[in-house]
Amino acid sequence: MAMLDVGTRAPAFSLEDQSGKTVKLSDFKGRKVVLYFYPKDDTPGCTREACAFRDEHSVLQKAGAVVLGVSPDSGASHARFAGKYKLPFPLLADTDHAVAEKYGAWGEKSLYGRKFMGITRSTFLVDGTGKIARVWPKVKVDGHVDQVLEAVREES
Repeated sequence: MAMLDVGTRAPAFSLEDQSGKTVKLSDFKGRKVVLYFYPKDDTPGCTREACAFRDEHSVLQKAGAVVLGVSPDSGASHARFAGKYKLPFPLLADTDHAVAEKYGAWGEKSLYGRKFMGITRSTFLVDGTGKIARVWPKVKVDGHVDQVLEAVREES
């Protein structure tokens, strides 16, 4: 499935976060949502990315954005990850990767010559009307949050 294009309506979803609370995209109508898909809790790249979003969280909030992390890990795994690194935003459990598939963030990957299906590290900025405003299809962790913050500010 191809990644969603800018201008497309963001697919609706309803997923549980690390505290078992149901989070829906529609909860944030009128606000910008930074939806970032990452492969796995508590792995080096994902931890760096989550901590970067944590460190800029108040700045992103001031700029009017909500941050939501999504991975196929369970709510319990998310709770441990969020607790360990004091992550102040919801981590959503997309255990059957249905939401990742809707956004085009699920696909074939290869590691050490082995091919498998998994999350493509990617970020979507959803504007206040529920449309995709920006897409970062293959995220390089370092400097990524700065790019997202810049885009959030441009959207206001």
